[in-house]
Amino acid sequence: MNNRERMIELLTGVQSSKRNYYTELKKTVGELQKKNIQLEIINEVMKGFNVEMSMDDLLMNVLEKLRKIFPIERISLSMIEGKDLILTNVYPSNSFVLKPGTELPRDRSLYWNVMRSGKPLLLNKNPQDKGQPWFEEKLLTEMGLESFFLVPLKRKGHVTGVLSLGSKENLESYWADLSFFQQLSDQLAVCIENSHLYKEVLETKMKWEKTFQAVPDAIIIIGLNRMILQANEAAQQYFATKGSLIGQQVDELLFSQEENHPFQEKLLELQTSSDVLHIGHKIYECHCYPIFYDSNLHFASILYMEDVTAKRRIEGQLIQSGKLAAIGEMAAGVAHELNNPLTAIMGNAQLLLRKTDSTDRNYQLLESVYECGKRSKQIIQNLLTFSRQDEFLFEFCSVNEAVGQALSLIGNQLAKQGIQVETKLDDSLPHVEGSCQQIGQIILNLLLNAKDALEESDRNEKKVLIQTALDQRTHTIVLKVTDNGCGIEEDVLSEIFHPFYTTKNATKGHGLGLSVSIGIAQSHGGTLQAESKPGEGSTFLLTLPIPGDENNHDEGKL
Repeated sequence: MNNRERMIELLTGVQSSKRNYYTELKKTVGELQKKNIQLEIINEVMKGFNVEMSMDDLLMNVLEKLRKIFPIERISLSMIEGKDLILTNVYPSNSFVLKPGTELPRDRSLYWNVMRSGKPLLLNKNPQDKGQPWFEEKLLTEMGLESFFLVPLKRKGHVTGVLSLGSKENLESYWADLSFFQQLSDQLAVCIENSHLYKEVLETKMKWEKTFQAVPDAIIIIGLNRMILQANEAAQQYFATKGSLIGQQVDELLFSQEENHPFQEKLLELQTSSDVLHIGHKIYECHCYPIFYDSNLHFASILYMEDVTAKRRIEGQLIQSGKLAAIGEMAAGVAHELNNPLTAIMGNAQLLLRKTDSTDRNYQLLESVYECGKRSKQIIQNLLTFSRQDEFLFEFCSVNEAVGQALSLIGNQLAKQGIQVETKLDDSLPHVEGSCQQIGQIILNLLLNAKDALEESDRNEKKVLIQTALDQRTHTIVLKVTDNGCGIEEDVLSEIFHPFYTTKNATKGHGLGLSVSIGIAQSHGGTLQAESKPGEGSTFLLTLPIPGDENNHDEGKL
């Protein structure tokens, strides 16, 4: 360039204009890049937010992105909880002076100024206002920071908290970026509210599911296409062999294809309906409730099923027990009524026997009438004794005598059914202290159970063996009643002494015989146990202590 051209540039200022232009252009490009980074930060915050992400992770992501263009060292959130402003989250986690969960004071607090005004504030370490210090000024010194921005978290026009951005530099030069910080704060407010809403929905869903699964009865939700949409654990257990119930047709699950059940058409009616279903060996009380949208549109139905099999069985047993109690009272009355004609029959037979020669052929007939009358009177007396409901007095009695009384009541009945009864009784047994009638009731119950077991057996030769013996080791008298009947399953054996438990149908058993028997045995200081093998038979062992031994009650084992 010659001197002439240089002189013209100096006089006109062309070169200077170029430099100013490039300087302004570079500044504008820098600001645009900064704006782009800011937009990217907000976009990445929204994209990176996950409703299952913790608030600490969210703050960490935000801080890492802010550090690209701002000297931010610390970020924290303070949220309104009720009427209090609580410091909820701080990142980095080791940068706090106040622990998360601390309530921020209302007096001389910039946090509360931001909450009330809804406008951001900047606090420097050496504020121009030298009046009464703010609460946050002390925090700046303790945290080793120079300044921080306090930006309100706004959601739908309401301030829900405060975002704090701390730095070791003076942030006053970044005041022009306040609109960005407010946008960032608003996006964080949206993320936080979405997270809270998601957690509330998740918690509500979890509570509903836990309640749904905790119900011990079956709950099945049926769609309008009669397909099962949902089922609780109880329903899965009710129909364990069917696999997963979801997706199955309810008709195939509950109803037989051979016959139409009236309840089948009621499942999707627009009103509540109820019925009883028999599925396999189970009985269910079923209730169906329609479900509607807010627009009153029917979209599904709830089927509630309660297994009432045991309840119905107990009801049948109670009815049968009531009948047996009534029969017992009636039998006692009949026995009293029979005593009078039997007394006349026996008295007249005795008179005729005195007047008849022993060689007369009618003598044996009269003698047979008298013996039958005497035997009938003894049976009636035992029946009256057995049906007595007054308090039994304990006295010295014979176990063998109790066996005889029981056989007098049921012996002929067993013989007519082809059951051979064999007795092996130890005649040298000492007496026990107790009620002969109650001990006889135990023996009678055991014989009745043996009879029922033999009726279910297909054996040609049916036997019952009654044994009594003295156990010198335990100082007890042992009575055994053994049959070769059908036996008892191992899983049932532990249940047979429970009240109302029975393996018989409602017309034959009431489930009280063995529970009453074990109660009587225990009241006498003894035990009642059972041994059995399916298909081979059962043995019941009654042990009763011998009077005079103090340890009998505790050592009565077989």
